[in-house]
Amino acid sequence: MLGLGYSPASVICANCTAENLPDAKFCVRCGARMGCPTCGTPIVPGARFCGNCGTRLVADDAGSGSAAFPSAAAPASAPASARAAATAQHATERRVVNVLFADLVGFTTLSATRDPETVRELQSRYFERAREIIGRYGGAVEKFIGDAVMALWGAPTAHEDDAERAVRAALDLVEMVPLLGRELGVDLQLRAGVLTGEAAVDVGADGEGMVTGDMVNTASRLQSAAAPGTVLVGEATRLAAGEAIAFESAGDQVLKGKPEPVATWRAMRVVAERGGARRPDAIEPPFVGRGDELRFLKEQFHATGREGRARLVSLVGQAGIGKSRLAWELEKYLDGVVDNIWWHRGRSPSYGEGVTFWALSEMFRRRAGLAEGDDAETTRRAVAAMVQQHVPDEAERAWIEPRILALLGVEEAPPGGAAELFAAWRTFFERLARTATVTLVIEDLQWSDDGLLDFLEHLLDWARSSPIFVLTLARPELLDRRRGWGTDRRGAMAMRLDPLSDTAMRELLTGVAPQLPERLVAKILERADGIPLYAVETIRMLVAKGQLVERDGQFAPAADGAGATLDQQLEVPPTLHALVAARLDALPVADRSLLQDAAVLGQTFTVEALTAMSGEPGETLEPRLAALVRREILTLETDPRAPTRGQYAFV
Repeated sequence: MLGLGYSPASVICANCTAENLPDAKFCVRCGARMGCPTCGTPIVPGARFCGNCGTRLVADDAGSGSAAFPSAAAPASAPASARAAATAQHATERRVVNVLFADLVGFTTLSATRDPETVRELQSRYFERAREIIGRYGGAVEKFIGDAVMALWGAPTAHEDDAERAVRAALDLVEMVPLLGRELGVDLQLRAGVLTGEAAVDVGADGEGMVTGDMVNTASRLQSAAAPGTVLVGEATRLAAGEAIAFESAGDQVLKGKPEPVATWRAMRVVAERGGARRPDAIEPPFVGRGDELRFLKEQFHATGREGRARLVSLVGQAGIGKSRLAWELEKYLDGVVDNIWWHRGRSPSYGEGVTFWALSEMFRRRAGLAEGDDAETTRRAVAAMVQQHVPDEAERAWIEPRILALLGVEEAPPGGAAELFAAWRTFFERLARTATVTLVIEDLQWSDDGLLDFLEHLLDWARSSPIFVLTLARPELLDRRRGWGTDRRGAMAMRLDPLSDTAMRELLTGVAPQLPERLVAKILERADGIPLYAVETIRMLVAKGQLVERDGQFAPAADGAGATLDQQLEVPPTLHALVAARLDALPVADRSLLQDAAVLGQTFTVEALTAMSGEPGETLEPRLAALVRREILTLETDPRAPTRGQYAFV
């Protein structure tokens, strides 16, 4: 193993095990930075572990690979038998991989002015959290080099969304480092680069490996070109991850060792689930001003799984303040991690019959794969299959199944009352939680019946030893009816959303329509008063009037020079009610009349009901309703598993 045939004065490269002069800073064979991959301490010949931090440097006698460099080749000077054994345990393949380089900004200066123990603690926390984040997205840490991290996706096992995973991890790393600095009282930032391309991968017998090739050096140079707090990617990465990640051009970068400038893009934010699923048709405003709240939700979710305890987080805020957007950002995040998650989502309607447990019944319907309109027999078969899949005990299945059918309105509730129903529903979620964290997201909880609130409290009280994460979204009216909601149980906490700052609101506006005149921006900020939906509705109104048009993924004035007069033509309403009225006034008279008829039917309505109300046949109504959906006056429920499938709703 290491140490065979080396002079006492030499030092060994931890990357390729080559012999180097004592004062070498970089390896003469592979170019890697010399020293321990974790702390940088020089490595002496024959060492199996770093003398400073204890990192394993070589494989043990049984052949297990090191944590940082599992595929290091046997030294050329080792006996032929040793070289043959090492060769037999690994193979080199050409693969398309994704390489992430991340580097702390200004760490060298910080190290020179801080106590070594403080620096060591910072490094340890940084490496630990970096490894955790990279692992969440299915990546492998290739090495730690001083204050830099190199991670790999695509080897030894490739996935079709590896590029997206790498960019998601890079964005999380950039977000994590300033928070770590705040914990330790230092100003920290990180920059990152992600590159997709072909490389030589040395895959060992244990399934781990080392990647080499020009793209590794290029990825490192790309990281160096990134501004602090940003992520730069190459063209192949942008094309592979562009469905789920928003990018903006960062121009051509001159990278050391490359004969021609390299086109680069800056990763901005996640805009959809994996592969672009559920990406909004309309431009999604940037997510601003809620970073701390989103981090809190992520931490609570991961703590739920780590500790195996039920938690409830109640988000409370007025209409339009961003509760649903926070839940959507959490859903996009969790969809990207490699952990299995049982995700459930439901909404409490504001009217109608039999809506006591509507949100809960939505969750069970979607879990069973039921579509709107499925008959009783289809429902029974789907529920039986669902319970059979997730509840192993036959006696429990016989007890749970009829109580779920009662929730879905297919059968009468068995004896035992609410306590028996609650216990059966809870037990089903507990059985799911044996295999992965269960998440329940309930929107518009202020419209819920007390029965649903009682069940959620029952769940929190009795499922204490199961990883079940409950997120509820509600307006402040809920607290008038249920004082103390979200704070009066162990494992329950509430978070009140305040209006956004003017800075965040300005960032939101410029992210959607960067060419808006300053006078119009100032007027919107004044009237919106920190409520993001007001600003978004203003942009939608200008689009509906034809005064703003979409260009290259953003909205701009319809004609050159028209932006200067937009603020003169627009009277921004002081409330959302007036703002919606202004949007409606921009519609043709016939469409306004149609919407007035629809409003009589309630928040949601069917084509059949509107036909009866307006007297207009459905054949002519549907094209007009589709146009109103495109204008984002209405939405259409298209989920085949949703009870409201095929119904229109007012935005």
